[in-house]
Amino acid sequence: MALLSNASRQCTSRLVQPPEIFDRALRRLRRDRAASHFAAHDFLRAHMIEEILDRLDSVKRSFTRALDLGACDGALGKALRARGIEVVSADPGRAFADALGGVQCDEDRLPFADSSFDLIVQAGGLESVNDVPGALTLARRALMPDGLYLGALVGSGSLPALKAAMLAADMDVGDAVHARTHPQIDVRAAGDLLSRAGFALPVADTARLTVRYRDVFRLFTDLRGMAATNLLRGERSPITRRWLAAATQAFAKGADADGKISEHFEIVCLTGWSPSPDQPKAARRGSATTSLAAILKPGG
Repeated sequence: MALLSNASRQCTSRLVQPPEIFDRALRRLRRDRAASHFAAHDFLRAHMIEEILDRLDSVKRSFTRALDLGACDGALGKALRARGIEVVSADPGRAFADALGGVQCDEDRLPFADSSFDLIVQAGGLESVNDVPGALTLARRALMPDGLYLGALVGSGSLPALKAAMLAADMDVGDAVHARTHPQIDVRAAGDLLSRAGFALPVADTARLTVRYRDVFRLFTDLRGMAATNLLRGERSPITRRWLAAATQAFAKGADADGKISEHFEIVCLTGWSPSPDQPKAARRGSATTSLAAILKPGG
């Protein structure tokens, strides 16, 4: 395949490798297991896709060739094809990749040659990537000059009700708190990651999605269905009947009058451009002719 390149595979090998906190094999397995019933639990990714397409439609230029990273069932790629864009699909899971005739690969081990695409989209996935800066750097390298990256991920502040319930269950069962949820990226860190990866004109902003559940088990079912359960490496604390009962009770304490519990997802949206000499540049520091204080004065 013409897109494959050893150079891109070796991009991060020359750098100090970050710790492997996520189990790559388990991640692939969970995605394969979720593939057959993903459509019943795709509400979070559907919201991410909507955010990405809104941003794409606001860009006043056309794109011809896109990479759909973490393609899942191909819904985002389908929307891009409807806009006349050629799409290459890639996913860490074999089942998703094969169903789309795409490439199976991890986001921080992309096999694509430099300057292969003028658009890269990524609706979820970075939340469980071991080397996020490396993944973004590889995406930027796979873009042509002045190419656009649009991504979305589950960010810091997500699942507060579930986190509180699991913490309460840990304290009820024993005196130790266990790592049951993934580290999350906040919007400021996301913008810094785009800059660190070499993107020009980086922008990170947030959107919020609230979902209401009858009980914690329905939330667990959705998380399994979207392949978003715990992938952290290392020894796992057992989930016992007592722990589940404590978590269920703690989760239910947040119920509204109708008996349902509101759970929140913070979606961090990323926009970055591959550097190009033709892009607008920030004004030189100190070159302003009017002070901000003067503008903010009454009548300014």
